[in-house]
Amino acid sequence: MAEKPPRWRPTALVAGSAALHAAGAAALALAPQAWPAICGCLFADHVVLAANGLWPQSRWLGPTLSRLPEDAARRGEVALTFDDGPDPAVTPRVLDLLERAGARASFFCIGRRVAAHPDIVREIARRGHRVENHTWSHPHLFTCYLPAAQRREVERGQEAIAEASGRRPAFFRSPAGFRNFFLDRELWAAGLELAAWTRRGYDTLERDPAKVAARLLDGLEPGDVLLLHDGSALSDGGNRVVLEALPRVLDGLSRRGLRSVPLGAGTRAP
Repeated sequence: MAEKPPRWRPTALVAGSAALHAAGAAALALAPQAWPAICGCLFADHVVLAANGLWPQSRWLGPTLSRLPEDAARRGEVALTFDDGPDPAVTPRVLDLLERAGARASFFCIGRRVAAHPDIVREIARRGHRVENHTWSHPHLFTCYLPAAQRREVERGQEAIAEASGRRPAFFRSPAGFRNFFLDRELWAAGLELAAWTRRGYDTLERDPAKVAARLLDGLEPGDVLLLHDGSALSDGGNRVVLEALPRVLDGLSRRGLRSVPLGAGTRAP
């Protein structure tokens, strides 16, 4: 298990929100006639919290890794990450493409698919890649879950991946990158860090592999974290666009003198 920080602390935004709600409750008790203004302030607070939950790179709800550390950037490293697998038709071919290019990556896997295809997960790990946690079932309303439900999704994913790969994940990526203010505490308890991305190819929506690759390569900088998909969250079929987009991305990295590495111990979220 990844080493937990010595103590969990809410961010300033979350602590301020809790204080605002306590003050609002006291104000309602003392001046119930002021309820429209009080409720308006609390509603605005919830809008701010929700907006940050829908912004994958936000750090206002907790630490978030969206770039590699500066020393990795100076070494010319980037991080390729793949979501929603493993898929028996696509993931092995992705592994072959990465191996031919000498690239290493991080695979954020769905726990129930790991349980269905443990041999693929073992092969991911055997080839030197990292297998990380992308929940047990990829619920699309994960960001609306209360702590107990989030905990079940996180822990079941951890257990399935650890059993298949022999290593407990160190990073977690929530479905679509969305979260709420409960998640940071649950990840801390599980010894996980939240991972987002710097740029994504939108390969689950875009069917033109050239455009997918261009979204990742245009403006690419050392230290960037790139998001692709080897699986599909909407069905049990794999995402075949990645098989044509990934060679273009790997060629682009090579031309720029960049090397893909997995997320690891040196990439703690700020």
